[in-house]
Amino acid sequence: MILAAGRGERMRPLTDRVPKPLLPVSGRPLIAWLLERLAASGFNDIVINVSHLRGAIESALGDGAGLGVRITYSVEPEALETAGGIAWAMPLLGAQPFLVVNGDVSSDFDFGRLRRPAARLSPRAQFAHLVLVDNPPHHPRGDFTLCDGRVSVGDGEQLTFSGIGVYHPTLFSGVARGTKRQLAAVLRGPMGEGRIGGEHYDGRWLDVGTPARLAELERTLRQRA
Repeated sequence: MILAAGRGERMRPLTDRVPKPLLPVSGRPLIAWLLERLAASGFNDIVINVSHLRGAIESALGDGAGLGVRITYSVEPEALETAGGIAWAMPLLGAQPFLVVNGDVSSDFDFGRLRRPAARLSPRAQFAHLVLVDNPPHHPRGDFTLCDGRVSVGDGEQLTFSGIGVYHPTLFSGVARGTKRQLAAVLRGPMGEGRIGGEHYDGRWLDVGTPARLAELERTLRQRA
């Protein structure tokens, strides 16, 4: 699943008329780069949640055939935040563990390496596996602590949640469809029980949340071309 329903407030005024997933980077929509990497890792069935300017996203991406994927859209009456959006899309995601990626993430992370931790998720054991990264300049305090493969909120060196993770549907069983809920709020309880795993990724990663970071990604991709 790709989370793409938000308005992108920090990206305004660019997102007043263009949804953030469609902002161009090196001549292609931001989300097209992400879909390409997912397809290369063998993730071809994609659910995208949409709300703000959703018609533009659906028109630009269609059924995903042009990008080598099969897209289903989870249409939210209003943006339901991260966990709320996942809970709303649950009928489309099924009963098995699934991958979720923020729509404004750009990274060279190999999504295929998450298949093994996803297979270990269980309603009786571990609920999720998160990818954490070094704290970027705009988020120096980080989000969570990683110790012995377990993610927690507490003392220790803090890392930043990358917006990439795999989840068991049980994690969202307490989120009523149609309610707004942040993912962090859903994760904290299971973290205290030692039921959230994770890993540290030190490769290229960027949260493309502002015009300045969009320009940074543009420069990075041009240098790699």
